[in-house]
Amino acid sequence: MSAPTRLRDAAHRIDGQTPAHRDRALDGLRALALLAVPAGHWLLGGFTLDADGGLHNASPLSAFGALAPASWVLQMLGVFFLVGGHASALSFRRRTGSTGAWLKGRMVRLGRPVLGVTAVWALAAPALYAAGVPEATLRTGATLVVQPLWFVGVYAVVTALTPYCVRAAHRLGGWAAAPLLGSVAVVDFLRYGPFAGSVPSWLSVLNVLPGWLFAYQLGIDWGERRIGRRGAWLLLAGGAVLFAALLLVFGYPASMVGVPGAERTNSHPPSLLVLALAAAQSGAAILLRDRLAGLLARPALWAPVVVVNLSAMTILCWHQTAMLAAAVPGALAGEVAGLTTAPDTLGWIAARAAWLPLFAVLLVGIARYARRFEAPPARGRRAPAVRRTVAGLLAAGFAVFALGLA
Repeated sequence: MSAPTRLRDAAHRIDGQTPAHRDRALDGLRALALLAVPAGHWLLGGFTLDADGGLHNASPLSAFGALAPASWVLQMLGVFFLVGGHASALSFRRRTGSTGAWLKGRMVRLGRPVLGVTAVWALAAPALYAAGVPEATLRTGATLVVQPLWFVGVYAVVTALTPYCVRAAHRLGGWAAAPLLGSVAVVDFLRYGPFAGSVPSWLSVLNVLPGWLFAYQLGIDWGERRIGRRGAWLLLAGGAVLFAALLLVFGYPASMVGVPGAERTNSHPPSLLVLALAAAQSGAAILLRDRLAGLLARPALWAPVVVVNLSAMTILCWHQTAMLAAAVPGALAGEVAGLTTAPDTLGWIAARAAWLPLFAVLLVGIARYARRFEAPPARGRRAPAVRRTVAGLLAAGFAVFALGLA
């Protein structure tokens, strides 16, 4: 049997095993938002080599400000939180046990993959150093591995707030997310407005929770049927107008991700521009739901979506490791175009695009083994206490190293 035939048969088998009530559009949106994370990090993240062969982070956005609009497409965390909120609303409504049991199950699903990647890196880092990998490279790698994991912590917090978000949706309807938008607007006014000189720098931290909870609350509202097509159009149009005004009138940075050396950033913590983009993306996602569901009725399109969703946390936790699996050996050869050369030429962009298939293949190879951290344990079985304790200590040690505390 040929490979195309086997793939076609597998796609039809997956399609046949999918329950009729499964919302394919939601899974499709989640898969799209998930794949945007590695695509964004692989395209907008580069390296430079120091005199000792150590790798250091660099970004093509520092040299090519015109690439900023690419971040508007690749920054799809708003869609991810939207879908997460919708899925949580449905799951919370269907729960059979207590709220505490429901939350515990969600936290375990988020925590196991994070514990896995950090524990593995805690063991790998000393071995790589002993093999001659420069400390600068290991610190750069540790930073990259930890970089996307902040999202898991924030997502865990907003998930824990699901019961309160559901209540807010019932009381305020589709406007339940509006106070969150207002909160971020107030903080942005204080830190960027006429009083900026007298405002403490830590004030921006106040945007972290409402900034990311905004799209999650929209998802809860959507899941509780408090947002329909009229609300979706309002989100799309209002978000687009606010986005344009913040860029053109109020001088917000164009890039949705941090640019080395820039005075202001939109993402850490999220600025009002992030919420404007999330509103527009959320409105578009809700409006396109039925059309996307129709497309994903085709087995050939649905099967990859299932695979991506089953490996969601694996993709999130290990995609930076896949890039490093190419860059660290590449550094031994010196400057390799698009891999270890400075991302400051148009040639680098073309060369980096050519490396993307290799990064993807490496991620698939890593996922074959790392997927075990995401798979739920067999019913009634838990890892021994000693193993959990050792894994926790390894993860904590790696976090200390990654954060530059050791």
